[in-house]
Amino acid sequence: MFELKPCDPVTFRQQTRRSTLIIAVLFVALAMLLSSLAVMLFGEPGGDNFRFNVGGVFAGVLITVALVRGPFWTQPWFAPAVYGWQLKRSLMSVTNVMHTVTERVQANDPTALKLLRFYHLGLSQMHELDANSSAQAQLVGEVEAHKEKMQALGIDTEQTRLDPAWLEHVKKA
Repeated sequence: MFELKPCDPVTFRQQTRRSTLIIAVLFVALAMLLSSLAVMLFGEPGGDNFRFNVGGVFAGVLITVALVRGPFWTQPWFAPAVYGWQLKRSLMSVTNVMHTVTERVQANDPTALKLLRFYHLGLSQMHELDANSSAQAQLVGEVEAHKEKMQALGIDTEQTRLDPAWLEHVKKA
């Protein structure tokens, strides 16, 4: 279950830039080191060592991915990047069933209404974190109309958690 957390957009962007830079520098260093090592161990002096260079870069990619998804994933310095990834992944899971969500919202299905509200809140946060004010401005009318509909039906508008059961309910509808 994913839950929206309050984040300061400026701090979030600084922290994600820093973690991105760390990962990029790590990848470049690994790719260069492994390529050089492969050429040194297996290459031919003055020969075509392209495949060893590519192999070193590919190994650098694999090691970088393993580090990101392994030990780095739980590090405090990487937490904002993980949160951003989880936020976007959660929004995509709703986007994938949006046609059904929209149909169920039209039928006043409480689960679909909650799911769409979570989507609106998550999308608003994503736009805020990414400093995308123009996309945010385009949503205002739709978000407010949906919020008013939920209030009129007596449904709580603070839907800050994505319950996987909501997605399953909508998929089955």
